[in-house]
Amino acid sequence: MLKIVEASNRRAVRALLSPERARDAATERRVARIVADVRRDGDRALLRYARQLDRLDGPVEITEAAMRADAARVPRAVRQAVREAARNIRRVASRQVPRGWRTRVEPGVTVEQRVVPLDRVGCYVPGGRYPLPSSLLMAAIPASVAGVREIVVACPRPAPVVMAAALEAGVSRMFRLGGAQAIAALAYGTGTVPRVDKIVGPGNRFVAAAKALVASDCGIDFYAGPTEIVIVSSRGSAAWIAADLLAQAEHDPDARAVLITTSRRLAARVAREVEARLPDTGPARQSLRAHGGIVIASSSAEAMALANDAAPEHLVVDDERMARMVRCAGSVFVGPWSAQAAGDYAIGSNHVLPTAGAARARGGLSAADFVRQITVQRLTRAGVRRIGGTAIALAGAEGLHAHAASIGERVR
Repeated sequence: MLKIVEASNRRAVRALLSPERARDAATERRVARIVADVRRDGDRALLRYARQLDRLDGPVEITEAAMRADAARVPRAVRQAVREAARNIRRVASRQVPRGWRTRVEPGVTVEQRVVPLDRVGCYVPGGRYPLPSSLLMAAIPASVAGVREIVVACPRPAPVVMAAALEAGVSRMFRLGGAQAIAALAYGTGTVPRVDKIVGPGNRFVAAAKALVASDCGIDFYAGPTEIVIVSSRGSAAWIAADLLAQAEHDPDARAVLITTSRRLAARVAREVEARLPDTGPARQSLRAHGGIVIASSSAEAMALANDAAPEHLVVDDERMARMVRCAGSVFVGPWSAQAAGDYAIGSNHVLPTAGAARARGGLSAADFVRQITVQRLTRAGVRRIGGTAIALAGAEGLHAHAASIGERVR
């Protein structure tokens, strides 16, 4: 089932680790039409699409009383797990909030950085194949820790356990909305749904395309494509590696799951383990058949170079030495006990992560994504005279003479 390719086969390796992302023109056209309709017609278009695409039957907004009634149906052990996961996410998020500072650049010249939370954010929580309370916790809790006043959640079919997570995370409002229509409502506002400053959270290709489309008008976290895992190991347990590959593959038929190893023996064992554990049907089988594989590298240095070039969402490595070689990854898991699936739920680090190579530019969602960093500058008379010559010279070099005059008036 798993393809085994040599690292020297560059084309095969690129297909596994860094495939070209073909744009889906049909999806983009459909999403553009939905977004334009909701932006223009507000609730009228929103509710029409919600009934047609989300099968909405009943009120679009969920009251706190309804949330509490549904959450009460969740088994006590699961509610406790939600609380414990939330506690760990808060603990990590509290270390991620940027701190303000003030510095004297020169006598009479000071620069301050203020950290101000966003006013309102929208958290998208998928409601398709599986209920995802963990995604709600990962999106909403860092916003809460950062000090965001209003947290709005859109989820097309929130299960009771998602309601429990919403209450635990301190969500302000929750709507039974999904797809591109939910993103459009959050980005532009309607009579029912308030406009937000930023939209975060994973979703299907319609959600991803809508986020990309509205990004010029509303902040987003990043474009999130199908989930990915790359494992770099030459001495790990074949059974555990196979289990990790299968765990990620079960998310989505388009999920990508790859092992990079210098050990042919381990590669063969992992391939056999995956085959033995693979379900007869379902997304994991589709994912591993289309997007799974094993790369045989000539050295650990080559293995890590391939992993860094791929910039995967999740990267698992054998030891601390390899971890120090990581330059590009959404989230890194070190050693045999650091199961990647544990990071999806309970470790406290965020599982909303960049995919499709976006980890070359940024890491996962954090509390820092929910604040504005505003610089404040102060000059005294002595300060403007001290730096005025420098500023005037540079303005003149750029041909911006009004800039130079603005400063020169004060210097004189």
